[in-house]
Amino acid sequence: QVQLVESGGGLVQAGGSLRLSCAASGSIFSANAMGWYRQAPGKQRELVARITSGATPNYADSAKGRFTISREKAKNTVHLQMNSLKPEDTAVYLCNAEQLRISWSDPYGRDYWGQGTQVTVSS
Repeated sequence: QVQLVESGGGLVQAGGSLRLSCAASGSIFSANAMGWYRQAPGKQRELVARITSGATPNYADSAKGRFTISREKAKNTVHLQMNSLKPEDTAVYLCNAEQLRISWSDPYGRDYWGQGTQVTVSS
């Protein structure tokens, strides 16, 4: 069993900052990447940022220059530092483990998702 547990969401004023964390636990052999997606009411889920197993970060255009993704590989933990938050950043933020393999004999792996954490930015 693999679990992704997010923390760090909350309510913040525009211009403020939040730091999200996601800890993966369970049987984890490897993962292609870990990252954060978000989903606002009535909108599709969208990538915010991801970091590959080789530590290469990728950001959505909306996150570039404001958000920073980092990881603690030994702890299977990924963080998202969000600065200069805007009301349009309001959404449920979900942690994702991409193509996570639970053992060496798991050839392809699968994606895992956390339950999500609410981020609300007031104007």
